[in-house]
Amino acid sequence: MATDGPTLGLLDRGLYALFAHHANDEGHATTRERYRAANPDTGFDLYVARVYGLAWFALVTGTFVTGTVALALPAGTFDRAVSLLARSLPVLDRLTLPTAPRVAVALSVALLAGVGLRSLVFVAGNRYLAWVAAARRADIAATLPGAVRYLRVLASGTHDRRAMLRAVAQQNAYGETAVAFRRALNHGTLTGSLDAGLERVASETPSRDLLAPFLLKFREHANQSADALEGYLEMEGRLLSHEQSRRHERATGYLELLAELFVVLLVVPALVVLIVTVMGVLAPGLSRPVATPVGSVSVRSGIVYGSAAFVLATGLLASFVVTTLRPRNTAAPSYERPSGVLATLRTIPSNPASTLTVCLPAGGVLAVGCWLLGYRPVNVLLLSYVGVGLPVGAVAVRRARRDDAKDREIQDFVHAVAGHVALGRPFPESVRRVADDVQLGALAEDVESLAFTLSLGDSPTEAADDRRAAALDQFVDRVGTPMAEQTIGLVVGALDAGSDAEDVFETLQTEIGKLYHQRKSLRAALIVYVAVGWTTALLVVGITVAVNVYVLSEFAQLSSVASGQTVAFDPSVIDPERERYRFYVVTQATMLACGWFAGTASRGFYEALLHSSALVLAAYVVFAGVGLL
Repeated sequence: MATDGPTLGLLDRGLYALFAHHANDEGHATTRERYRAANPDTGFDLYVARVYGLAWFALVTGTFVTGTVALALPAGTFDRAVSLLARSLPVLDRLTLPTAPRVAVALSVALLAGVGLRSLVFVAGNRYLAWVAAARRADIAATLPGAVRYLRVLASGTHDRRAMLRAVAQQNAYGETAVAFRRALNHGTLTGSLDAGLERVASETPSRDLLAPFLLKFREHANQSADALEGYLEMEGRLLSHEQSRRHERATGYLELLAELFVVLLVVPALVVLIVTVMGVLAPGLSRPVATPVGSVSVRSGIVYGSAAFVLATGLLASFVVTTLRPRNTAAPSYERPSGVLATLRTIPSNPASTLTVCLPAGGVLAVGCWLLGYRPVNVLLLSYVGVGLPVGAVAVRRARRDDAKDREIQDFVHAVAGHVALGRPFPESVRRVADDVQLGALAEDVESLAFTLSLGDSPTEAADDRRAAALDQFVDRVGTPMAEQTIGLVVGALDAGSDAEDVFETLQTEIGKLYHQRKSLRAALIVYVAVGWTTALLVVGITVAVNVYVLSEFAQLSSVASGQTVAFDPSVIDPERERYRFYVVTQATMLACGWFAGTASRGFYEALLHSSALVLAAYVVFAGVGLL
C-alpha cells in the first residue's frame, strides 16, 4: 500500500476503500509511469482513488445541473436548442425522428453531459500528472547545468560521490535537480548502494534526455577514477550550457509567436463588438431578447459581455504561458510576508507581499467609498483594484531595481575577492579589503556586514569552516536575490569540501558572469513584450473612444434621415449611453489582459498588478475626460 492509512482524512479513507483497487488495473499502466515522473506527495493508490471519486462526483453533479437547467428553460428556447442540435449533427439531420417527451430529452442530454464530464475528469487526472512531469523536466533543464558546474568544483576537493551529491542537494537554488539528487541519496541509503539509487532515479525521472544519462555517466566515471570524473564533469558542463542557450533561444521564438497571437486575440473582440453594435441598425434580430434561466438577455449584449470574458481569459492564459516559457533564472523571486504584525508593517516599503497584505483591506474600504459615491459596480471593482495594484506594483518595481543593482554589484565583489584570494590572502581578509577599497553601491552594506561577521573569528566553540559557512549563509539572506543564493552557495559547499579557493573563485567568476549575461539578454528580449501589451491596450482605447465619439453620436441624425425612407433601417435600436457602457466594459477587460501580459513578461505577478492597474486607470481617465462615463 502506497500510503499510510491512519494519516488520511475521513474523505480520503472513504475514497480509498471504494476505489483504490482500480490502481492495479492494466489500463492505468501509463498513469503509473506518469505518476513516477511527476512524483507527487500522495501515494499512487490514493491518487487514483481521488480521481475516481472526483469523476463520479462530476457525473452526478453534471447530470443533475444539466437536467435542471434543461427543464428550467422556457419551452420555446428548449425546442429551438433541440432543433438546432438535430440540424447540426450528421446523420440526424437526414432522419425524421419522432418527437420525444421533453423530460426524456432533458434526461438524455443530462446523462450524456454527466458521462462526458466523468471522462473529462479521467483525462484531466492523467494530464495533470503529465503537466507536473513537464514542469519538473523544465526545472531540471534549467538547473542541471549549474549543478554540474558546481559538481566539477567540488570534484577538485573531494572524490566522495555522496558528499558531492549531498552538497548540491542542500542548495535550494538547484530546484528539481537537487530534489533528484536527494532521492538518489535516500534510495542509496535504504539499499546500501548509491549506484542503485542513481539508477532508480535515472529510470523514473521525467528528464530522460538530460538528467537520466547524466546520472548513469556520473556513476560510470566516478567508478573509474577521480581524473575521469573531473574531465567528464567539465565536458558535460560545457555541453549543458550550450544546450541551455539553445533552449533559451527557442523559448524567445515561442514568445514572439505568442505576442503576435495575443495582439490578434485582443484586438478582434473589440472589432467584433463594434461590428455587432453597428449591425444592430440593420439586423434588429440582434436586439431580440432570449429567455435564459438568469433572465432575458439580448443576443448583442451576450456577444459583448462574452467578448469581455474571452479577453480576460486570453489575458490569464497568455500570462500563464509566459510564466511557463520564461527561463527559471529570469523569474521574479517569490516574496514571503514575514511573521508578525510589526515585521509586516516594517517591510511594507521593501516587500510586495507585506504591501499586498496591508493594501487589500484598504482596497475594500476604497470599494465601499466608491459605492457610496454612486459609481457603477464595474467601476467600483476597477478603482478598488487600482487602489491595491498600483502601490503593490510600485513596491515590487522598487525592490526589483534594488535587487538588480545588487546582482550587478555582486559581480564586482566576486571579481575583487577572487583577485585577493589568487594572491594567497585568506578569505576573511580578502572580504575585508574589498569592503574597504571597492565601491559596491547597493551591496556595500551587505559586504560590510559579511566582513564584520567573518572577523568575529576566534570563538573556541566553533570551527573556522562553520563560521565561514554561517557568515556566507547570512550574507545570502541579506542580499536576498536568487543569483546570490545560487552563486555564493557554491562557495560555501566547495570550500567545505576542501576545494582550492582560487579554483572555486575562478569558477564562480565564470558562473556569475554567465548567469548575469543570460538574465540581462533575456530581460532585454522580454521588454519587447511589455511594449506589445501597452501598444495593444492603447490601440483598443483609441478604437473604442473614436467609435463612441464619431459613430454612436450620429445615430440620432440617422434616425431622422431613415424615418422618411422605405428601407428597413432602425437606428433607434442603438442606445448611445448603453453602447458606451458596453464598449467601456470591453475596453477595461482588454486593459486588464494587456497589463497582465506585459507585467508577467517583465517581472512576474506583482508587476502584472502594476501594469494592469495603470492601464485601467488610464482608460478610466480617457473615457471620463471625453465625457463617455
